[in-house]
Amino acid sequence: MAFVRVAPEPELPPPLLTSGPLAWARENLFSSPANAATTLALLALALWLIPPLIAWGAVNAVWSAPNGELCRAHPDGACWAFIGRKLGYLLYGSYPEGQRWRVDATEAMGAALIVWLLWPGAPRRGLGSALFFLVYPVIAFVLLAGAPSLGLAHVDTLLWGGVFVSLLTALVGIVVSLPLGVLLALGRRSQLPLVRAASVVFIEVVRGVPFITVLFMANNMLPLFLPPGVEPDRFLRPLVGIALFSAAYMAEEVRGGLQTLPSGQYEGAMALGLNYRLMMALVVLPQALTLVIPGIVNNFIGLFKDTTLVSIVGINDFLEALDHAMKDPEWSGPAIFPTGYIFAAMFYFVFCYAMSRYSAAMERRLAAGRRR
Repeated sequence: MAFVRVAPEPELPPPLLTSGPLAWARENLFSSPANAATTLALLALALWLIPPLIAWGAVNAVWSAPNGELCRAHPDGACWAFIGRKLGYLLYGSYPEGQRWRVDATEAMGAALIVWLLWPGAPRRGLGSALFFLVYPVIAFVLLAGAPSLGLAHVDTLLWGGVFVSLLTALVGIVVSLPLGVLLALGRRSQLPLVRAASVVFIEVVRGVPFITVLFMANNMLPLFLPPGVEPDRFLRPLVGIALFSAAYMAEEVRGGLQTLPSGQYEGAMALGLNYRLMMALVVLPQALTLVIPGIVNNFIGLFKDTTLVSIVGINDFLEALDHAMKDPEWSGPAIFPTGYIFAAMFYFVFCYAMSRYSAAMERRLAAGRRR
């Protein structure tokens, strides 16, 4: 007798060790004896460290207290009550309490525009770019500094501080340093001797001095380059120094991308009749910047952390505000300093890790596009 099958056999599940968590662990954690030994050693280290950290940060921690007396009575746990009581100062510095809604509005608008620009499938991103680079800085300045004619009281930058100053400093440095770095990179590769020499001198001089030196020079020497009687704001000076310092490093990253690009891309663009400006804008720079995304993001992360150095020129950033808060004698105690600095570490880690993950996602997206 003959039998003709009219329906396919039901699909069997894949073997246990070819897909799923066990397969991932076998491929990534136990793929070799060395990897297996390293995994087991790190697992043992985690089992040794994590329980005491949980006990210190959660089980024995003080979560609510009017002052530091309860924290001093429990030195074996974190004093999160200190963070809760000082949170307003850590976020806004000495910005007037009744006007802090202006900071919240500025941050909310900036976050919405950044999400709009960074979301790959967002519509009308050209409009978002115009709003972010042209309209938003004006609105942010009016809201933060004040405009009596609009009913907004003036708030001197001496009162600015905390998290919003750190975010503002990093944002200005990132936004300004990238286009300035691109111009410096193009200038260093220019055929014009004076442009090339000026770019080389600027990049090498800035990269050859410490960041602290640049901040001191911007704080003390910037007024010398302005007309008599013009005094730049004390908060503007370190912003200029940060932008110039970061731009020099950004220029080298972009130059590396330009040199990596095959010469056929330049030749193909010229064969199509594109002039220099169109060739750079439409062909060369998009590919060069894509190639150096890891380096650019690495500079952004370093810049975000380096903003803590602005405290040496009198800017009350987040870390400086935290140091001031920890000097309050009402909250003195052995648990205050580790609690404060761990909180600061978590703040910087969240933002730096988010930038790192976003850049990795964009790399995968662009790599998939190139494969297609």
